[in-house]
Amino acid sequence: MLAFQNVTLRRNGEILIEGLSLTLYQGQKVGLVGANGIGKTSLFKMILGELDVDTGDMDLSPQIRIAHMAQEIPSSSQSAMAYVLSGDAALTQVKDEIAEAEQRQDFESIGQLFEVLADLDGYTADARAEQLLTGLGFSREDFSQPLANFSGGWRVRLNLARTLMQPSDLLLLDEPTNHLDLDAIFWLASWIQTYPGTMILISHDREFLDDCVHHVAYMANNRIQLYAGNYSAFELLRADQLRDQARQYEKQQKSIAHMESFIRRFRYKESKARQAQSRIKALERLSRVEAVHEASPFQFRIREAQRQSDPLITLQDADLGYDDPILKGVSLSLSPGDRIGLLGVNGAGKSTLIKSLQGILPLLEGERVPGLHLTMGYFSQHQVDDLDLRLAPLTHLQRLAPTVSELNIRTFLGGFNFQGDQVEKPAAHLSGGEKARLALAIVSFQQPNLLLLDEPTNHLDMQMRQALATAMNTFGGAIIIISHDRYLLSSTVEQFLLVHNGGVEPYEGSLGDYRANLVLPGTDDAKPDGQSSTSEVAHLQGQAKPKVENYKRQRQITTRVATIENRITRLNEKLSDIEANLAQPIHYEDPRSESLQSLLRDQASLRDQITALEEEWLELETERDNLT
Repeated sequence: MLAFQNVTLRRNGEILIEGLSLTLYQGQKVGLVGANGIGKTSLFKMILGELDVDTGDMDLSPQIRIAHMAQEIPSSSQSAMAYVLSGDAALTQVKDEIAEAEQRQDFESIGQLFEVLADLDGYTADARAEQLLTGLGFSREDFSQPLANFSGGWRVRLNLARTLMQPSDLLLLDEPTNHLDLDAIFWLASWIQTYPGTMILISHDREFLDDCVHHVAYMANNRIQLYAGNYSAFELLRADQLRDQARQYEKQQKSIAHMESFIRRFRYKESKARQAQSRIKALERLSRVEAVHEASPFQFRIREAQRQSDPLITLQDADLGYDDPILKGVSLSLSPGDRIGLLGVNGAGKSTLIKSLQGILPLLEGERVPGLHLTMGYFSQHQVDDLDLRLAPLTHLQRLAPTVSELNIRTFLGGFNFQGDQVEKPAAHLSGGEKARLALAIVSFQQPNLLLLDEPTNHLDMQMRQALATAMNTFGGAIIIISHDRYLLSSTVEQFLLVHNGGVEPYEGSLGDYRANLVLPGTDDAKPDGQSSTSEVAHLQGQAKPKVENYKRQRQITTRVATIENRITRLNEKLSDIEANLAQPIHYEDPRSESLQSLLRDQASLRDQITALEEEWLELETERDNLT
């Protein structure tokens, strides 16, 4: 299908790929992974013929049909459905020829063209295009809308649908999950699993890679190495290789040091000169084992507010939306330490809830009660677009905190891998990934005690996503997050809320349960009339057999118990800090002092919360015992 033989690729005089020898076979699905800016997209351009190989050979038959997602979409009056159908160029051409033949009343040509149409599976084209659009979150009303009516994120989805509509033997997908929600990602993974051709997928989404690929091509240090298995298997193999490499490097360095010591001591002694020369030649011939340099360049923390409120913010019987309510009767209270993920189909109101909590979207009804010391950090889907491109990273943060020293700001930006002169470079010169890191740095620098994150991982590579997860887990405030990154959700979130049918309710299952209960367009469970705008959550309580019910309830209890245990641990840590503070004699010089009374109130409140959680924990454990 595709073969590289000792290929080297340069751009602007810099080597991106060196000595690549790799063969991909029909039907292989390969994940191409590596840090941002390392040359993955350039490899795609080389395959597409947009970049020439500097040395070596690339063998790709001209008969191979390649589908690749365009980066931009025109703003025109063409409808969404027509644009997606145009992805099949051969089919579009035949339809145009049929229209011309009908105008000429050339019935012989019409008959022949309809046979070609059938060979191209043209009679199912509309149905296939509808399935793609529905799976990617478009409603039927969207099908006839002109391209000019769609925002940037939705145009990306249209480009993806058009690419999938294109008949292909080789499919090249570059970060296709950016701008998709979780439901659309589940659908796309199921589509890829049934795709019969060869695919190369660039993605920083671990779970999506696990769902979609059977090989991983790891790109680092101008080299590409192919591993068998999904991404999780690759991580294990790579870790083993790094451990072996570190041991070999250490062993070789000891041997080199020994030989160099011998050479220094005996090189000019006549009796040992021959042996010294032998060791010099041995060192010259030695194939050096490279040192392991796998430490992530990203290590940051979220600067926290000095004071907390509990609760931080409360919504009471709130109707949320614009002119008409999207969500009704929402009651929600957020406390320090809460870790909440929002689930629900596109358009259900997840971003509306975030914006209402943030205060940029006024409530239609009900009450929003912020805590006395509430400080919010808000990361929106469009945060990168809102950057002032004239300003450097250093200037962005200096404007937020003029009293913080430049050294401290540079140190903080270093955790986001902005080093040296890069902190003074205008944002206009930063790459997409660098702009995303800067946007995240700005939010993290604001000392929030409540983080509202709406798709924070777009354009972030795996190392940065891991650093974000670590920072979130060490953050003492509350977090509410919308994300399509299942790894980030599973490693940081303790409780899910389901946004659907105009309301918000707790979801006690796991992400696996959520996926299992989705109805994906194009599956046997999909609605026969195709009216669903995207995947819908099917609540199965009371419908499953008793054994299945018991299993699901056990899973729910396990999830809730883990959340309670984590919450109790954090509350006990806070209680220990308060009691240590209460042990200080200074508080008892004046028993009526406000500081003492405040500590005593906090102590009593924490004890009450811990008691209530322990009672709930006991009830759940008793219920779980009865189910087994």
